[in-house]
Amino acid sequence: MLVAHLKELYHYRDLLTSLAWRDIQVRYRQTFLGFAWAIAQPLAYMLIFTVVFAGFGQVSSDGSPYPIFSYTGLVPWTFFATALGLSANSIAANMSLVKKIYFPREVFPLGAIMGCLVDFLVASLLVVGLMAIYRVPPKPQLLWLPWLIGLELGFLISLSLLVSAMNVFYRDIKYIVPLCVQLGMFVTPVIYPVSKVPEHLRAWYMLNPMAVVVDGVRRVVLYGQTPAMGPLLVSTIFVSLFGVAAYIFFKRVEVRFADLI
Repeated sequence: MLVAHLKELYHYRDLLTSLAWRDIQVRYRQTFLGFAWAIAQPLAYMLIFTVVFAGFGQVSSDGSPYPIFSYTGLVPWTFFATALGLSANSIAANMSLVKKIYFPREVFPLGAIMGCLVDFLVASLLVVGLMAIYRVPPKPQLLWLPWLIGLELGFLISLSLLVSAMNVFYRDIKYIVPLCVQLGMFVTPVIYPVSKVPEHLRAWYMLNPMAVVVDGVRRVVLYGQTPAMGPLLVSTIFVSLFGVAAYIFFKRVEVRFADLI
């Protein structure tokens, strides 16, 4: 049954691409800076964090310049936070289409994620510039990035399927998700390094897949190290199982969307 759903989704791949492109156009229509806004948000946070946390708070960055330390954490986190926020309300926001014609409803959250993925790629270009400015040479460990980004995408898709479906039944989900995202940044090593987490809590802390992603990206980009393999494997297994469960739940409840919206 799961394979049949995936085949059906593949059949509607053109619709998925169209929805993603529509989201991109709507987001940047009549804007002066255009795609530069994809860099503006993490860059602004980087400047604020550098002044407040590195300047006033003396937060450690494990030997790396704090601007590039914070930016390498902010890029994957901003992608996660923005995409989850947009996808959570994606089905309810397209109620007219849901009522009129049948197609796989997961194209809405997936389209929102694909649109944000473009922003993520644009924002990642500044990492290359910061590496040149701070003389951080590229290392072979960068080959781990596809696994790390794939883990983030898997976790993001799983959560998006779950919360977008639940938002149809419980509309306060769209208020809960932004709150959880804001709180989530403080239990993810965006502002501080994992080394600041107490040793006896670190194993529990690294159960957060986004903590694994952010820490892993920093390890391979800034320090030329291999990601922590134990947490990476655990998170990969968890996200795989969670993704299957979330997709099954989504497909079981999608038949009720048109009646409830």
